[in-house]
Amino acid sequence: MHLFSRIVRNLAAVLVLSMALWAMLFYYAMVDEIRDEADDSLEHYSSMIISRVLAGRELPQIGDGSNNSYTITPVSEQYAMQHSHLTYHDENFYIPEKGEEEPARVITSIFSDKDGQYYELRVAMPTFEKNDLFESIAIWIAILYFVLLVVVLVVSAFIFYRHMRPLYEMLKWLDSYQLGCKPQPIPVQTQITEFRKLGDALQRAIDRSEQLFERQSQFIGDASHELQTPLAIIGNRIEWLMNSSSLSPEAAAELYKVNQTLGRAVRLNKTLLLLSKIDNRQFPESVDVDIVGMVKECIESYGEVYESRDISFQQNLPQRHVVHINESLASTLVSNLIRNVYIHAPEGSVARVSIDAGVLTISNQGDAALDGDHVFDRFYKASKKHTSTGLGLALVAAICRLYNMPLDYSFQQGCHIFTVEL
Repeated sequence: MHLFSRIVRNLAAVLVLSMALWAMLFYYAMVDEIRDEADDSLEHYSSMIISRVLAGRELPQIGDGSNNSYTITPVSEQYAMQHSHLTYHDENFYIPEKGEEEPARVITSIFSDKDGQYYELRVAMPTFEKNDLFESIAIWIAILYFVLLVVVLVVSAFIFYRHMRPLYEMLKWLDSYQLGCKPQPIPVQTQITEFRKLGDALQRAIDRSEQLFERQSQFIGDASHELQTPLAIIGNRIEWLMNSSSLSPEAAAELYKVNQTLGRAVRLNKTLLLLSKIDNRQFPESVDVDIVGMVKECIESYGEVYESRDISFQQNLPQRHVVHINESLASTLVSNLIRNVYIHAPEGSVARVSIDAGVLTISNQGDAALDGDHVFDRFYKASKKHTSTGLGLALVAAICRLYNMPLDYSFQQGCHIFTVEL
């Protein structure tokens, strides 16, 4: 979830709670204020009636312009003693003039005259319908909420994207950054202190990574280059010893094993040197290469080398597919993928190769999926074959990174599938 979306979601939730709480407080405050006003009016009207009753004066007529209605009922002394002499409550009161019931605020007073006769006075004043008031408040609060939400979102979006622009520029820069490519300085054109500190910290981290990568590449290249001469000398000596007639069969067998191990070391050294050159971008020249012809040539060549494994290829290839790439690296990419099939596919199995919509797909049968997170790592080995250096797929991945060609591995229906978007 994007940061702005999360902020909007949390802000909307806070607004809902705040507006709901404010609506409840507003409703109860309004009801309480209306009740206070009604109670004051009822108390004044009730006092006037009681004073007129006690003075023997004429009582006000119902419907004389006042919305109030009243009743006076004689009660016993016992009743008067058992009930409060002044109470307020809400009830639905029948209005004879309207012929219907309406919500009313009622005051009940008990008083006695000079003869000791007790009376109960009930005065009712029509008041508001609580449900209607509650619905009106709820509707207007909802309208206010959505208006506030829209205003807050518009203002927040403007402020957010304006002030977060440096962060998005840094993220865009990081997406395009490739280790070892000597990137441009990180864009940090802002007066916001936090973003400037973030940009400076990121620049220092990138500089350290570039320095370490350059040292590592330089070390691998120097070490591989320096190892070539002694490895070649050792190989020549071993061949000279193997051709010597004075060796016993046991010694010759041991020398043969040593020579095999040395050959693996030589291949490993050459591969590491090639990886170092790729990482250092020492293959600037590019030409138009026909990948289809290269695939067919590799299948024919490795088919002869690994003839004993009886592996065949189903080919679904166009007449030509030209890619602008270094020819040596293109050959390395294709040959490593094809050779990988001949080495690891089950004997007598059928592999497939195709180029469709610019995507090279090579698949072969297998028993179990490889580790998709590490299959292109250096020295990753899914099998225990001694002839494998564990660098073939790492070379393929390095070439694809160099030319920004997406590379993917999957395992579907018992087949290992490698795809390269050429």
